[in-house]
Amino acid sequence: MAGFHVRSVLVTGSNRGIGLEMVKRFIGKPNPPEVIFATCRDPEGARAQELKILASKHPNVVILQLEATDAASITSAAKEAEARLGGTGLNLLINNAGVMPPSTLASASAEDMLSVYSTNVVGPLLVTQAFLPLLKKAAQGSNQKGLSCSRAAVVNISTVLGSIAKTPETFSFVPVVSYRCSKAALNMLTKCQSLGYQEDGILCAALHPGWVKTELGNFQPGVQADLTVDESVSGLMKMLCNLSEKHHGALLTWEGNTLPW
Repeated sequence: MAGFHVRSVLVTGSNRGIGLEMVKRFIGKPNPPEVIFATCRDPEGARAQELKILASKHPNVVILQLEATDAASITSAAKEAEARLGGTGLNLLINNAGVMPPSTLASASAEDMLSVYSTNVVGPLLVTQAFLPLLKKAAQGSNQKGLSCSRAAVVNISTVLGSIAKTPETFSFVPVVSYRCSKAALNMLTKCQSLGYQEDGILCAALHPGWVKTELGNFQPGVQADLTVDESVSGLMKMLCNLSEKHHGALLTWEGNTLPW
């Protein structure tokens, strides 16, 4: 972990849950990033108060308004980030924002499917497109060889529920059809990004954080997630440190295991 250092990182959906804890972990590193872009839909809303308190105490935390389904919002956030970075580029983009409304084969509607797809797949696509010039700049300006988060990387927060091969093991327990389909598509997007951005020196990977005790994780009454946010993010931070060429384009767990598509 000692060799892991990013000058700049951006985390979407950082006002709660895994995203907020990631921001805290980056702040607490012995060699924290010079700038941590923490994005959320409504920085002035009640649900962003803890993030605002963090930013008030740590000058390297910059809150950006970013709605992943709004192209204008994404473009504005990218321009603000570029101005703040002053030509140094963005080392690490973590597409963490996502939604998981209840849905089954019987209840899922066209509106449900399209709404979840818009946030969980189109959002990461558009956000990455907008910040790609900054990621390229970071990769070009780095003296590091090979692929790593310290150089330039796109990390998409996915899930084992998006693994088609693993579906027979999990479907009856957690149906959430719209979420599953969107995350399977996100995994495909990650693979496409890994092929499209490799020559630019940008690492791309998808990470499964486990079933975490967050608002998203405790979606089903009477069924409790098995991981604390602290446990999950501890694993995710270790993975960010260790990601390299061998993980490029893969779906990996918070524990470092490779999941099948």
